[in-house]
Amino acid sequence: MSAITLQNIKHLTRELIDEIITFRRWLHQNPELSFEEQNTAKYIAAVLGQNSINFREGVAGTGIIASIKGEAGEGRTLALRADIDALPIQENSGLAFSSKNYGVMHACGHDAHTASLLGTGIMLNKLKKSWGGTILLIFQPGEEKHPGGASILLQEGALENPKPDYIIGQHVLPEMESGKLGFRKGICMASADEIYITIKGKGGHAAIPHTLNDTVLASAQLIVNLQQVVSRIAPATIPIVLSFGKVEAKGATNIIPEKVEIAGTLRAMDEKWRAIIKEKIKDITVTTALAYGCSAEIDIKDGYPMVLNNDELTEKVRELAAQYVGRDNVEEMELRMTAEDFGFYTHRFPATFYRFGVKQPNVNTGSLHSPQFNLNEDSLETSAGAMTWIAINLLSD
Repeated sequence: MSAITLQNIKHLTRELIDEIITFRRWLHQNPELSFEEQNTAKYIAAVLGQNSINFREGVAGTGIIASIKGEAGEGRTLALRADIDALPIQENSGLAFSSKNYGVMHACGHDAHTASLLGTGIMLNKLKKSWGGTILLIFQPGEEKHPGGASILLQEGALENPKPDYIIGQHVLPEMESGKLGFRKGICMASADEIYITIKGKGGHAAIPHTLNDTVLASAQLIVNLQQVVSRIAPATIPIVLSFGKVEAKGATNIIPEKVEIAGTLRAMDEKWRAIIKEKIKDITVTTALAYGCSAEIDIKDGYPMVLNNDELTEKVRELAAQYVGRDNVEEMELRMTAEDFGFYTHRFPATFYRFGVKQPNVNTGSLHSPQFNLNEDSLETSAGAMTWIAINLLSD
């Protein structure tokens, strides 16, 4: 174990918390969409430079990877990751530091992830004489947009030299009390694929549908038919979700359009059945369209893989977290059908992805991806300090 005590890190975190909150508020007020995070990257680079932390820019476009080498000997390499992009949402939180950028908001806590990792990096750099090995700080762009910044970063070979022995990420959880951390071994989040379907046929006057191909009716029946993929083809024991959130006909009360566009998402917790279901979706789409005299075009874009937490690493990190926040403040997480491009890392390196609670006391925190989302900034003291404690002790183990 490291010679650095838990109290050392808690004291250092308390000294730094106002600065971490300042980071978070600047980021919150200046959000940028996926792969457009130029000013965000400049801000991160400025903070790293002011603290004499080496870094390289232009990773996956607008990302940054910083490197801190411990001075207590050679050792393993640990990567810590934060995502830096925001969402196309108009903020309605009422915060004094609400978004300045119309229609763009940090509604998924990436401002907190980034601020927390900056704080962790500053502390690790201050303490580097007391630990050995190398720590990489990954400030990753484009988590919210296909194909995901993580996949691009890995394709570029950005983590090949040095190659991490472990990688850790964390994410805010608004329904969990501030000060708590949540863990789960194995699969913890679903894969996510994007589905785009176009139904085409002869359009015309809605009063004479017998002379046309009713693309709207075919599309409605298709959506119903595709739900049977989940209920009647896939095993009931495997968590799967198939949802369609966009149906665009552009007809009128008396016009059946020549085409209808449908878009949706497939979430799965099993790679074998993920592949089977995608083929079934294609088959059912084509045959349903034909039954109504229509044709179909379908494009399924492979999205993020499942987040697969390494059992041994997760148990080590959970134990270190319990030392830092107390066992009563460590929770077991449920499976989540949401997705994360952190999944790409988990299929390349031993990895773990955990949650930190940000629930506001006696205030509506709002849900992720909502215009009202706001987090308890006290949680940043827990997230930054705990990750520092975890990182140093993993390398010292």
